Amino acid sequence: MRRTDRLFEIIQILRDGKLHRAMDIAARLEVSTRTIYRDMDTLVASGVPVEGERGIGYMVREQITLPPLTLTPEELEALNLGMAIVAEAADADLKAAAQSLAAKVDAVLPEETIAQADAWKFAVYPFADAARGFAHMPTLRAAIKSRQKLSLRYRRIDGTLTKRIIRPLHMEYWGRIWTLTAWCETRGDFRVFRVDLIEEVTALPELFVDEPGKQLSDYDPHRSKG
Repeated sequence: MRRTDRLFEIIQILRDGKLHRAMDIAARLEVSTRTIYRDMDTLVASGVPVEGERGIGYMVREQITLPPLTLTPEELEALNLGMAIVAEAADADLKAAAQSLAAKVDAVLPEETIAQADAWKFAVYPFADAARGFAHMPTLRAAIKSRQKLSLRYRRIDGTLTKRIIRPLHMEYWGRIWTLTAWCETRGDFRVFRVDLIEEVTALPELFVDEPGKQLSDYDPHRSKG
């Protein structure tokens, strides 16, 4: 498993809001506890709101704020999209400006949320990776609001290309990576999709209504699969 994919799996484990020991996460992902410690440091440095410490456990807080501002998901998306575009530009001065902007954002984040020296670096989830999914954001958001089914062409983390029919329920932001929680009609279960791995999304004419067992409130993150 690539490190980027392992970090994504760790986020899925932590997203239930409960305290998880590093040794338990390591056993689940079949890596060493020392590796999980390093991964947790990386997630914190990337802006994922992880709390905890070695020997006790880790958990994720829900809110994402930039004091004295509180950003909406759309505003945070716009901020990251702008830096994504600039960071991939050929102009060295613009790249430097993106780094400078990232440092300024870092400066106003709470110290407990993000490590001062490593904040918003481009190493964990490069902006180019995150930017791949931004084109799908309007369609995904609109479908969640209108309760409209979607057809996805999705490349799983192992490289397998799949096609799914889903009921989009909720989007979340995890350190430059957006995820989409959905009821997958193809698999008959909940799934969490990385938005940057969605290759094509099409809104279907069919709408959906709440059904027992298929609502966001029924979702158990520990049962999520790809």
